Amino acid sequence: MQHAAIVRALSNAGKSPSDVNFAMTGDLLDQCVGSCFALKDLQIPFIGMYGACSTMALTLANCAMLTDGGAECCVAGASSHFCSSERQFRYPLEYGGQRPPTAQWTVTGAGCCVVERQNSANSACPKITAVNIGTITDLGIKDANNMGAAMAPAAARTINDFLNDTGTSAGDYDLILTGDLGYTGTGLLHELLEIEYRLDIRSVHNDCGLMIYNRKEQDVNSGGSGCGCSASVLCSYIMRELNN
Repeated sequence: MQHAAIVRALSNAGKSPSDVNFAMTGDLLDQCVGSCFALKDLQIPFIGMYGACSTMALTLANCAMLTDGGAECCVAGASSHFCSSERQFRYPLEYGGQRPPTAQWTVTGAGCCVVERQNSANSACPKITAVNIGTITDLGIKDANNMGAAMAPAAARTINDFLNDTGTSAGDYDLILTGDLGYTGTGLLHELLEIEYRLDIRSVHNDCGLMIYNRKEQDVNSGGSGCGCSASVLCSYIMRELNN
């Protein structure tokens, strides 16, 4: 899937693998093995990145910094796979463990973006103008079936830091998008921002873990998760909306 996403993204950008200075991708598997197999036949200099659910945002941020530092063209991508992720991080599916309402379903999916220093062919394409790297924010959540609660504090801190660093407010944006907090984590994010930072983003915020599934019709508990979740939503629906 990740190989197909990279090839399609390069084709859409009118680029070949030889045009790419660096490929920065990641997944949820041991030693980023999915990314290694996706890229081994493309012969692009490869930087593996393991950021778990934040991988798509991290690869984009680092590719933006690489191009700002002199690289001409980079590839940013991520993928995840439901069965493999469950076996590695929680319980194998055949174990038949009961999923609590806070649990999320790892998305089987992939996405890829081509990041260029300058795109003369399409000056109207989306641009990365600022990056904020988050800080580990641990409030002691130890439940592997409640990742939304574990991630929400760092998400709240990162959003607040970004707005402060850029001198902007939530109202300056059409959309503030998080990767995969899901239903539980999204509610906690809103509460944390309002209580800790006096910041209300409810009117402009959405979460890829809520967007990718229909919780009323699909039995996905608290929503989607995994680095393939934000990669799939961002590189398809969100990018089309930005281009429109």
